[in-house]
Amino acid sequence: MKELASERRRFGYRRLHILLKREGWEVNWKKFYRLYREEGLTVRKRGGRKRAVGTRTPVAIPQGPNQRWSLDFMSDALEDGRRFRVLNVIDDFSRECLAAVVDTCLGNTFCNQSCNLQTDMAPCLQEFSFVSRGWNGG
Repeated sequence: MKELASERRRFGYRRLHILLKREGWEVNWKKFYRLYREEGLTVRKRGGRKRAVGTRTPVAIPQGPNQRWSLDFMSDALEDGRRFRVLNVIDDFSRECLAAVVDTCLGNTFCNQSCNLQTDMAPCLQEFSFVSRGWNGG
């Protein structure tokens, strides 16, 4: 039993019992479980989540307007139940909303097209780049 458990580390007592039955050992599963516990055998835990190694670089704080913009989605529902979304383009320095695009269906391709096609944003988009930062809300 120990030999089989060391070969198959991720197998619990039920699967080991089935393997022993296939090899010709007739053992009651309750007795097998008692022996399994007495031997101190358990299913080995998997490794934990891998964490990022090293220090993270801090996010640079913009020193003037039009240095960094953020995109933010907001959504709500109308009284009749239809949902709509608002795409806001915000200047991180002045906290000013540069553009707000409202539609019932805003997808990724629409965001790219609307940001590239808006004439008042086009010169700024060529000079400055968007920074992608994750935020869960709250």
